[in-house]
Amino acid sequence: MIESRWLTEQQQCAWRKFAALMTVVPAALDTQLQRDAGLTHFGYWVLAMLSEEPARALRMSDLAARSNASPSRVSHVVARLEQQGWVRRHRACSDGRGYVAELTDTGYEKLVASAPGHVDKVRQLIFDGLSEAQVRQLDELCTAVLAHLDPARDLTTGPPKSS
Repeated sequence: MIESRWLTEQQQCAWRKFAALMTVVPAALDTQLQRDAGLTHFGYWVLAMLSEEPARALRMSDLAARSNASPSRVSHVVARLEQQGWVRRHRACSDGRGYVAELTDTGYEKLVASAPGHVDKVRQLIFDGLSEAQVRQLDELCTAVLAHLDPARDLTTGPPKSS
């Protein structure tokens, strides 16, 4: 029988705080975006990922990877965004296999209009309570955890334009 590696007291304390953040922050961001923009946080994130591409378009599989979500979750959200006229899907021209999600002009306008309130909420929830040194530490901690979870993940890209 393999013995469990229990968390130390310090790890347990840190884990509970981190778990609380994983609950409180997404709920607060969803509430703000739904109230102010009629978007979920994940819907906003998908629009933001598309907006950062030169052609404002990505293969659905690449969009899923960039959004840190499963292909089925991205497909479901893109379908809802498509109904709003903010995204359109079409077959990939390069090989005819798979689909591309493309941000429409209306979707881009929606993102631009939604960004200030979202950024204010992110600032309020996270960054207003941290010093510059703590922001650097947070970045380093997130980088370390993400690299551990997925060593192939590209962590060298700059910050997103709208979050």
